[in-house]
Formats: sequence, structure tokens, C-alpha cells
Amino acid sequence: MEQTIHSPETYDFRKYDQIWQRVAPNLEPYPDLREPAVPAVPPLPSGGTASGAPAVPAAETLPGAEQDPCCMGTAAREELEVLEGFIEAELADRRVYQALAQRAPASARRTLRDLANASGAAAKRLLTACYLITGACYRPAVARGRIPFGDWCSTLRERYHVEACNGMNYLRAGEETTDPCLGRLLKELGEASYRQADQLMALLERAL
Repeated sequence: MEQTIHSPETYDFRKYDQIWQRVAPNLEPYPDLREPAVPAVPPLPSGGTASGAPAVPAAETLPGAEQDPCCMGTAAREELEVLEGFIEAELADRRVYQALAQRAPASARRTLRDLANASGAAAKRLLTACYLITGACYRPAVARGRIPFGDWCSTLRERYHVEACNGMNYLRAGEETTDPCLGRLLKELGEASYRQADQLMALLERAL
């Protein structure tokens, strides 16, 4: 008998749509979820922020910073929007796995907690990369709302595809950047996402 996983929380796949539009505009990994992507925030006027406060200085203007470091420098700045999208996605994944671990079969809970921790660790690595590039701490949006889960097998199938697509997008972004250190980081995160997809596939094999 299939188990139905319920949650008081809503999961918004539009975060992934935003990432795929930037990294792989021709990719549509969720053909059944055709919600429009969240509109992009218009650029702020030069010299200020939305609150009117002075803009945070770029990394190259900070005391002690090199004008153009060989790693996490000018080339990496071109990928900031993509990195911020990956951070939002990893934090959303962490939230989903934490909620799912509380409602999943007992035999799967440890794996789901491990997946939640892995997504959190990936977000921290990306946040660190953003700081190295800009000298400023990126403050990701905090997701809220319900996360509806279907039956156990369909939930595992959905999460498998999320992790596999994350892996593909990381590797593609890593190939496109000309910053060697950022490229290596994205490659590592892509390979980790594929390993997480394998863990979900193993859970599904036991459930079928």
C-alpha cells in the first residue's frame, strides 16, 4: 500500500524555473508545472540599494583586496545571479527534506536527514563563494508556505528528478564560467547532486 505524505507547508517550483532560465533556458524539467517564473527584480539605481542605503562596495574596492584576483574575481562576478539562484534552490531542498523526514517511513528518515544536511552544506559553500567574489554577505529569501506531498513513491520520483536536474545545471554552469575556482566548485556540487539522486533512487527501489 502506498503511503501518503502530508505536510502543513506549499512548495514553489518557480525558484528552479528561475535558475533554469539563467543556466539552461531551453530546459523544461517539470513539464507538468508550468507556473510563470517570478518576475526579475529591476536593477537598482547606481549608488544605492532598495532601502536608500549606500551600495556595498565591490570586492576589488575593499581594503586589502586585489584588483583582479585569479580566482573568485571578475570572471566569477558574471555568475553571481546564477549562484544566488542555486543558493535559493539548495535552501528550498533542505526545507523539503526536513519536512519529508518527519513524515517518511522510519527506514528512510536517516537518508532524508542526510540529504537535508547536504543541501544545507551546499548552500553554505555557495554563500562563501559569493562572499569571496563580492566581499558582502548574500541574504537569501526565506521560503514559507505549505509543502504538499503525494504518495511516497511519487514523492521520491519527484525528488530524484530535482536532484538530477540540479546536477546537470551545476555542471553546465561550471563549464560556462571562465573562473577556475568557481568552475571546480560547481563541478563538485554537480557531482554531489547526482549522488543525492542515486540515494533517492535507492529509496525508490526499496519502496517499489
